[in-house]
Amino acid sequence: MQKVIVIGCPGSGKSTFSKALHEATGLPLYHLDMMKWNADGTNVPKSTFMERLYQALEKESWIIDGNYGSTMDLRMQFCDTVFFLDYPRDICMEGIKSRKGKKRSDIPCATLEDEDPEFVEFINNYNSASRPAVMELLHKYAHKRIIIFADRQEANEFLSQIG
Repeated sequence: MQKVIVIGCPGSGKSTFSKALHEATGLPLYHLDMMKWNADGTNVPKSTFMERLYQALEKESWIIDGNYGSTMDLRMQFCDTVFFLDYPRDICMEGIKSRKGKKRSDIPCATLEDEDPEFVEFINNYNSASRPAVMELLHKYAHKRIIIFADRQEANEFLSQIG
């Protein structure tokens, strides 16, 4: 396990899991949100985002957390391990609400995600709209090490075994 991606619905705890995995393994950690967003809440140009992503992908080892469906296939090509936090919608909505107002090290700007109707709709529709594409990619890259967690307890048990 040298090149790892962590994916899942927003609010599933990708960054929290990734930080714990980083602490347990020492693998460098990269957050897609840090590559994509400016401190003022605007997006960097797509070319800048892709340049930052390729700089990480070309390194010897890493953990990259985040969804960004447009780059998921690319990241799966480069990785050797995929962690998919495949949690129910309610757990993800709870995750979004629990981080409201908290300073985060995985994104450079303050967010009001739980107040953004489009974001809430994305989470509500994740299992029917986004999850099938993720499952298709996991099938495509079935030769990789793929670990799917159905709840936080499974993820925490895994981390406790490697930590």
